[in-house]
Amino acid sequence: MSVRPHLTTSLSQRLVLTPQMRQRIELLAMTKLELSNMVTTELSSNPVLEEVAPGESPDGQTSLSDDLSAIDATTADYNEKESKPAPSVPENGAAAAADEGFSEKAAEPAPFEGEIAALDTETEPERDRDSFQEIDFGSTFEDYLDPGYKTQEYEAKDEVSFESLLTRPQSLYDQLIWQLHLTGISEDVRLAGEAIIGNLDENTGFLDASIEEIAAMGPWSVETVEEALRVIQRLDPVGVAARDVRESLLVQLDYYGYSERLAVRMVRDHLESLQTHKLPDLAKTIGVPLEQVIEEMEIIKRLDPKPGRKYSAESAQPVVPEVTIEKVGDDYVIRFEDDGMPQLRINRTYRQMMESKSSSKETRDYIRERFRSAVDLLKNIEHRRQTIYRVCQSIVERQRDFLDKGIEYLKPMMLKDVAEDIGMHLSTVSRVVNRKYVNTPQGVYELRRFFTEGMKSDTGEDVSTRVLKLKIKKMIEAEDPHRPITDDDIAKRLAQEGVKMSRRTVAKYRDQMRIPGSRERRAIV
Repeated sequence: MSVRPHLTTSLSQRLVLTPQMRQRIELLAMTKLELSNMVTTELSSNPVLEEVAPGESPDGQTSLSDDLSAIDATTADYNEKESKPAPSVPENGAAAAADEGFSEKAAEPAPFEGEIAALDTETEPERDRDSFQEIDFGSTFEDYLDPGYKTQEYEAKDEVSFESLLTRPQSLYDQLIWQLHLTGISEDVRLAGEAIIGNLDENTGFLDASIEEIAAMGPWSVETVEEALRVIQRLDPVGVAARDVRESLLVQLDYYGYSERLAVRMVRDHLESLQTHKLPDLAKTIGVPLEQVIEEMEIIKRLDPKPGRKYSAESAQPVVPEVTIEKVGDDYVIRFEDDGMPQLRINRTYRQMMESKSSSKETRDYIRERFRSAVDLLKNIEHRRQTIYRVCQSIVERQRDFLDKGIEYLKPMMLKDVAEDIGMHLSTVSRVVNRKYVNTPQGVYELRRFFTEGMKSDTGEDVSTRVLKLKIKKMIEAEDPHRPITDDDIAKRLAQEGVKMSRRTVAKYRDQMRIPGSRERRAIV
């Protein structure tokens, strides 16, 4: 049976995101810092966009909605493929979503109206004189070529800039390679060692590959790789390049002179008991007094189970609040934190070039494309602000007790509750609250932390699981260290406060907060 190629047609429906909608979705998920970096990149790549200088307020500048509508109309005139003008923008500057309509609240003047710089509609400013033509090259060269020109005061200021001294933090790889090259080992061992260092986990310092895999990377024997591994494990930090925590701790005990101590046996044969702090059971298993086990435990505590983490490439991410919720009188006001955020507008010169008949078709086409990209960015930034504001507005209405009194009064709230309030999809709200922070009278919180499940109390009131975890944590912190309270005790105390919770649920919440059980807490003491 022969197979011949043939053509077929089929009809199907697909959801295709336009570049504008894709950018709108990406902007919603961005943090303030990411948005600032993205805007800076657009400024450098799109000549139509320009940044408003700090404190600059051009006279006669039109509103954002007027300029966007005018630009839409201008762009539509040059776009041969469009059959009708682009939709106008609401008066408050918000961009209407393609699949989401704004509620009646959105028709009111936005509280941050005017904070996004309006598009420049002024005439082109007078060009500055060319400073290059004002340089007196004769006197300049004579001064700088004369060795007696520089006074002592000038020479004192002619120092190396601190910027030339800045460098990135030293990584684990750099630290180990530098030490490896100082050792008097053979070239084969050194090359095998470099391969080992290149396969270390940057966060823990553990070896991610087997000895056989390292040996297969080059012309080295397994014995050569093992020799290189022993050398690297005794570099700083000691215990690096181990395969697991047990091996790392054993290397450190041997390096620091504890190879004959009981601690070696405890780590080698009973690491699981050490991790769960079951020291009394461990003492019975080994057959030594509990005091001796506790003494050896003090030695083990001084070791580093993950020696590579102090060189970890992961750095703390700064928390920059997106908005501030502050109380003014009896009401709460939502204010955007725009410090450091570039304010954008459309360059007037390029708009005139696009409208000028003397410009070539290629020039007008290029400017028109850049104009559309700039307008889409401005609309999507405004849509992002409107969405964040409406989500925060819904949170304020639902969490007023928290804002007034504190974390103990946080109410259960789901993402779908806010989505229904503002008339948007659940996924949109999820993107907005993720990695966005808000400054409240109770401190700085991630928006997502306001969304928690809840349980019913005896009075029928919803209690947030976050509040219940806080109650459990406070009970444990106030316990007698020598007689820790059990999960059953915590469940009974919560029942007395009107919240019925099983012992298993208490244990689950305690584990989520990474708090050891009562037996482990007693062993730690």
